[in-house]
Amino acid sequence: MSPLVITLLIVTGISILIAIGYITHMVENSKLEKARLRADLNDRLRRCNEISEALPGQLMSPALKLLLCRLLLQFSERMLVLDKNSAALKERIEELRGLIGKGESIPVRNPQQPILTEAKAKDIRFLLENLHGQITRSAQDAFLPTNEAKHWFQEVREMLVQLHIELFNNVGQQALQQNQPGQARLAFERGVQYLRKQPDPTRYQGPLKQLENLLARANSMVLENIKPATDEPNQLNDGLRSLETDDDWKKKNMYD
Repeated sequence: MSPLVITLLIVTGISILIAIGYITHMVENSKLEKARLRADLNDRLRRCNEISEALPGQLMSPALKLLLCRLLLQFSERMLVLDKNSAALKERIEELRGLIGKGESIPVRNPQQPILTEAKAKDIRFLLENLHGQITRSAQDAFLPTNEAKHWFQEVREMLVQLHIELFNNVGQQALQQNQPGQARLAFERGVQYLRKQPDPTRYQGPLKQLENLLARANSMVLENIKPATDEPNQLNDGLRSLETDDDWKKKNMYD
């Protein structure tokens, strides 16, 4: 066998090995990319489902429910490309299309949830932050038009303000019912300060006025509770009277 043939065989063998390595690398990269995409879509589906089901009824509107269904449909359709034989995904896609077809008549079954504690408010705030994140990602991925995304950013901010108004009002009212005007004053004061710090405080004049009135009431109750009862005998008053008597006696002796 000539040296030329041997050289060609070696070069061919090396080329085949390189090609096999490249193809293997591409296949592995494709698998990793599909796994990454599947994990990302599963996470977004989970987050949107949680927002749709767990957000309190007072914050969930038909328009918001419709938006979440649209996002869920887009994520589900992309997931179906990766799992073409998933019967559950196909069924879910049909269900979402049916809900979206109802438009503003889409059913909203989220129950009302009173916001009575800081912990409850934090849980709901976390849902709103998740919603903001999903809108941002969807706008970046061109799932949502920019103008629609901006509209929903404003809506999320409004829901966050509504959440705080309800929290401070409910906590303060609860404290008043439990005869704790000091705690009530603190809650109403925080609510007033929060609304005054908003970029457009005139937008919230109604709830601001209500919280200011409640703050004045709580403050009046606190002052009433700490008002000294001078008309009732007590040790302090007796001691003061005794001192006054001693002073009078000393003055009398001094001038006698």
